[in-house]
Amino acid sequence: MYVPSPESSAPSKLRREAEARLLEGSAPPTSGWPTGTSALQLLYNLASDPASADDALKLLHELQVHQVELDLQHEQMRGVQRELTEDLTRYRSFFESAPVACLAVGPDGVIAEGNAAAASLLEARAEWRGRRIDAWLTPASRPSLLTLLERLRVGSSLQTCEVQTSGSVPRSLRLLGRTASGAGCILVALIDCTDPRLPEPP
Repeated sequence: MYVPSPESSAPSKLRREAEARLLEGSAPPTSGWPTGTSALQLLYNLASDPASADDALKLLHELQVHQVELDLQHEQMRGVQRELTEDLTRYRSFFESAPVACLAVGPDGVIAEGNAAAASLLEARAEWRGRRIDAWLTPASRPSLLTLLERLRVGSSLQTCEVQTSGSVPRSLRLLGRTASGAGCILVALIDCTDPRLPEPP
């Protein structure tokens, strides 16, 4: 005899929605979830016996509800995936078009990401991901950069240092670094101290 599962005895929100969708004929398009052969055989055996035909109908209903539950979950996951993709695209656009030069670097100073403003400021014409940030700095600036990275590695908050670029137009930069919580990287803003448009620091 058919015995309802604990889930069917205490309907979940998803199950209630699945049953309502079945009742009103608005279930989502099936994603083709397969039904096990043992379940089909049990359904056939129950339906073949008049004494257990009611159980066959109940089992069929359970299979239909389960099918719709799976399809609803799949529909929800597709929606979440779309939202995540849209969020990623939006925040990547924010980062790339930010007027402030920004880099995301590893604890060792290797660049993971950088925006257009940073590429312009450092004159990074070639691929720069996977290279150390100090490749664009003078040798004398290396100790200051290493000190900033070390302090951030041990958990310090916002750190800053002054460095010099080694490009065709040497620049004095102020680096502001902060560890990105949960991202495993350091966010670095690069401020051009030689830009006459910038106010003097307090």
